[in-house]
Amino acid sequence: QVQLVESGGGSVQEGRSLRLSCQASGFIDANYYMGWFRQAPGKEREGVACIAIDGSPNYADSVQGRFTISQDNAENTLYLQMNMLKPEDTAMYYCAARRRPHDSSAWYCSRTSSVFPHWGQGTQVTVSS
Repeated sequence: QVQLVESGGGSVQEGRSLRLSCQASGFIDANYYMGWFRQAPGKEREGVACIAIDGSPNYADSVQGRFTISQDNAENTLYLQMNMLKPEDTAMYYCAARRRPHDSSAWYCSRTSSVFPHWGQGTQVTVSS
């Protein structure tokens, strides 16, 4: 049973920064990769960033250059450093994990929410102008 717990959300003004954390526990090993997703009211869940088995990141165009995904494998913790926040970044942020398919490369990760079976409860990020 994989358990994911997010933290670090909050309310900030435009242009400020936040760092989200996701603590993973349970049956999760080096064959799992993780991602960050967000969902604003009335909108579909969006894949913000993912990090592949070999550490390669993949970002949505909307956050490229502002957000950085990283992980501490020793601590089983996933991070999302969010800089230059904008009001349109306001959403509930979720971390998710999935086992890498056998036929996919170590450098590949998906930002499609439907392929992730394990989810955290979310942490709210609100950015005011």
